[in-house]
Amino acid sequence: MPHHTHVIEVSTNGPGLHDVTRDVADWLGKTQIKAGLLTLLCRHTSASLIITENASTAVQRDTLRWLDRLAPQGAHYEHDDEGPDDMPAHLKSALTGVSLAVPVSAGQMMLGTWQGLFLAEHRARPHRREIALHLAGD
Repeated sequence: MPHHTHVIEVSTNGPGLHDVTRDVADWLGKTQIKAGLLTLLCRHTSASLIITENASTAVQRDTLRWLDRLAPQGAHYEHDDEGPDDMPAHLKSALTGVSLAVPVSAGQMMLGTWQGLFLAEHRARPHRREIALHLAGD
């Protein structure tokens, strides 16, 4: 069974959701794999990966506001080495997760009609994020 790996880089400008579906699909097409399992890993502790609706940007805004309510900035955290958004970013990453597994069939991700893959940036300042991809299949 062939295995393929790749790293996608995403530049961010602060908190937000960045749709990486097209970048992943383009790479997937180049592998010639028709059926298998795609694994994605965000290589950071203050950013994460989510699958959510890609049609309405209101879903993305609501998701970010919800995460801010769950892990607000403030002086109540012991860990603040990189500023007041540091620990909340780690918590948001833990809540949403840093890895995804997506089945592949007919050379395409088996996402639902309204689903997209998003890198969630949880830090206030710009970052360059990496998403490691691993595809195993035939």
